[in-house]
Amino acid sequence: MDSTILPHDADRTLLLGRVFLPEIGPAVIAVRAGEAIDISGSFPLTALLLNEGDPPAALRAAAATGRTLGAVQAIIDNSPEETRDTAKPFLLAPVDLQAIKACGVTFAASLIERVIEERTKGDPKAAEAIRDRLAADLGVDLAAIKPGSEAAAKVKEMLVARGLWSQYLEVGIGPDAEVFTKAQPMSALGHGARIGIHPASRWSNPEPEVVLVVNNSGRLVGATLGNDVNLRDFEGRSALLLGRSKDNNGSTAIGPFIRLIDSSYGIDDVRQADLALEIDGPDGFRLEATSSMGRISRDPLDLIEQAMGRMHQYPDGMVLFTGTMFAPTDDRDHPGEGFTHKPGDVVTISSERLGRLVNVVDHSDRIAPWEFGVLALMRNLAERQLLPH
Repeated sequence: MDSTILPHDADRTLLLGRVFLPEIGPAVIAVRAGEAIDISGSFPLTALLLNEGDPPAALRAAAATGRTLGAVQAIIDNSPEETRDTAKPFLLAPVDLQAIKACGVTFAASLIERVIEERTKGDPKAAEAIRDRLAADLGVDLAAIKPGSEAAAKVKEMLVARGLWSQYLEVGIGPDAEVFTKAQPMSALGHGARIGIHPASRWSNPEPEVVLVVNNSGRLVGATLGNDVNLRDFEGRSALLLGRSKDNNGSTAIGPFIRLIDSSYGIDDVRQADLALEIDGPDGFRLEATSSMGRISRDPLDLIEQAMGRMHQYPDGMVLFTGTMFAPTDDRDHPGEGFTHKPGDVVTISSERLGRLVNVVDHSDRIAPWEFGVLALMRNLAERQLLPH
């Protein structure tokens, strides 16, 4: 597993993260000039720091008085579960109490694939034939349509008349984005952890995404990377199985660190972020793909407004997966059946200014069960006399 996970310009910015300290528990860290600095004495929760009026200033001040843990690279190198020494610090997901939300069907390519899942009822063997036919039947460039626009309404009328309308087209080009709860607070895994797919799934894939970090007033304060692990066959059988498809043990990975919004990184950098996906399988299979946030159909700030506001409040803040254009269709085992995960797959999601998130796939019932939740965190902080007043 490649140990180079920091953003390419990490020497010019402060990063926010979390590590597990043996015999102590989870700690909030700042990464500055290659050093990991424990700032738990000032901010025992990333949610607390991110809800400050000026998170970058708060992080700088806390880093100036925090406890040095040594080179962050040593912690990074110890984070892969396969070689981890549990007597030494390792990375956790950089979020704690924040709600973990996600948007779907925000790229034209993934929109088409969702319609295919629906039409095939989750059968990967039928996907290729429907994929070829659907592109011709639709007769419109979905990527050129602004969701919720007058033009989108006219396309809907036309497709309804032709019997081609879908619930996925409704959220893909309609006025309302798909927003769902991806996972519970404290359940996300970080860089190096083994992530999970349901053992009953026969059609699963990674969903590499930019994850927006939002404070409790709905303001964008940072960004990171995420893997919205997805079971295509479950959701394809019924959209009501979205929760079963999306929220399983180990099915959410976030990291490696949060890059705060400041003078060096802003909303336009988020809008223009390029992502790369690599999958290396134990069977020798390899997949590489790239994507750009510039191809998203809804602006990131619009997604935040649809997920949080007068109708939905998150007092501890929120992280929001923005959706993906990746839905791998490369045949892996048999012609026409496309891609599905296998245990042992190494998934790497990268973006130059957000870093690299690397995880190994296994079945959800074979990875470590989730046991350290919010109550455990509160007890731990109380014992360390770090609970905020």
